[in-house]
Amino acid sequence: MTITDTPTPTDDGTLVLSISDAALGTVLGIRDQEDDAEALGLRVEITGSKGAEFTYDLGFEELTSADADTLVEQAAGGLKVMIPAATVENLRGSVLDLSRAGAQGGLVIRNPNRPDPLAGVDLELTGDVAERVTQLLDQAINPALGSHGGYATLVGVDGEVVYVTMGGGCQGCAASAATLREGIRRSILDAIPEVTDVVDATDHTAGENPFYT
Repeated sequence: MTITDTPTPTDDGTLVLSISDAALGTVLGIRDQEDDAEALGLRVEITGSKGAEFTYDLGFEELTSADADTLVEQAAGGLKVMIPAATVENLRGSVLDLSRAGAQGGLVIRNPNRPDPLAGVDLELTGDVAERVTQLLDQAINPALGSHGGYATLVGVDGEVVYVTMGGGCQGCAASAATLREGIRRSILDAIPEVTDVVDATDHTAGENPFYT
């Protein structure tokens, strides 16, 4: 897969959104069917989250409507991408691509970032570290993972280190390690200050029917 670089609107050197050649061809093909196609840009916005993933809205809009947006010009093909300022940080480093699942088809966004599973959750954590980790998993993390058919389980606590396994749709899932690293680990460290590290003890090779393929 060849990625067409998209210049970032900020100075930290990280691309906000890259677009594969295949996806670029698909997007341009759809755009070119619209009236006054050259006046349209692709607007990409994070609209919320579902489980351990963000949800998105993609659509064509007139470039003149992008005053409040970050405007990113695609290096090839003449495509311009409009990304609302509130979306930029959570989208940074993503790739717009075609789905690898032939039957599914369509465009997908492969985003290395994960939503905060604790956002908006009123936690009640009591007891020792093991009890509080279990409560955190039950109250906040597993309800989010459940939308993907997965769950996380506490294996044990060794001093300041917590060991967690992932099962169901998360076992064998190519994205589950990132989910644990980016989401679950951060949530445990933020909610339980005595914990200094979270280790993924999952045997991912044993997953027979992961949610993602």
